[in-house]
Amino acid sequence: MFYINEFLENLKNERNYSEYTILSYRKDLTEFSCFVKEKDLTKVTREDIKLYLKELFDNDNKSTTVSRKISSLKSFYKYMKEKDYILINPILSIRYPKRDKSLPKFVQYNELSEIIEVSKCGEFGDRNNLIVELMYDTGVRVSELVNIKISDIDFDNKKIRILGKGSYERFVFYGDYAKEALSKYINGNRQKLLNGKTNDYLFLNKNGDNISTRGVAKIIDNIIKLTLIKTKVSPHTLRHTFATHLLDNGCDLRSVQDMLGHKNINTTEVYTHVTSERLKEVYFQSHPRGRR
Repeated sequence: MFYINEFLENLKNERNYSEYTILSYRKDLTEFSCFVKEKDLTKVTREDIKLYLKELFDNDNKSTTVSRKISSLKSFYKYMKEKDYILINPILSIRYPKRDKSLPKFVQYNELSEIIEVSKCGEFGDRNNLIVELMYDTGVRVSELVNIKISDIDFDNKKIRILGKGSYERFVFYGDYAKEALSKYINGNRQKLLNGKTNDYLFLNKNGDNISTRGVAKIIDNIIKLTLIKTKVSPHTLRHTFATHLLDNGCDLRSVQDMLGHKNINTTEVYTHVTSERLKEVYFQSHPRGRR
């Protein structure tokens, strides 16, 4: 585990990866280490990795899951090569599997309105409402949301500085509804949650500490339970909804890419398939000769 721990420390201290991302790397690398029966990770071969991937597919893992595990191993062994712990990178020539054809899940605007209204309820309604409003208004990842500090917010221009994956910095904007929710939370719930403490982070838990990604996911779960929505809605669903609604209303793909913080536009293009499916549905429902 020495090499794994050193690699994870590098992700945390040098590359500013989120706690959630580091936990994912730890899980993937520990699983692989167990598969090779804790064989010295500097002596792992390409054949070892191929056998590991075969087992993953034999156990019906999705291609997205396998791709993530390959990505973890590629990052790890790239680091090992850079540190001269290995002479040959065993995963260098391993390819990612073809991706499953699944479209991002999003909610319709009427469902979103219901989520927003329900989020206002309860003791911490001001905070929970702002979480929903900001995630939908900005499309930030939940790991980015929990790391927003008060000093990152430009209140006059309704703009927030976001530090994304790999310390990639971008700015996102929010609208009037989120502006109102932000003011209400900062002057209300947040002061109550602080209870005399000091904290630089925007979103706080009931103890006055900065909230975790898991905490936000639990808040969204509890909100959805109080709605009539039957499908699973996660923080990432709100990010998908942000992108889908922008494209539906005429926003260009390149701008959506920048707002989401995607380095590669191919990642953003999946949302065009969502809007295409919606247009197809509208066509067959609306055109006089769309159906017999």
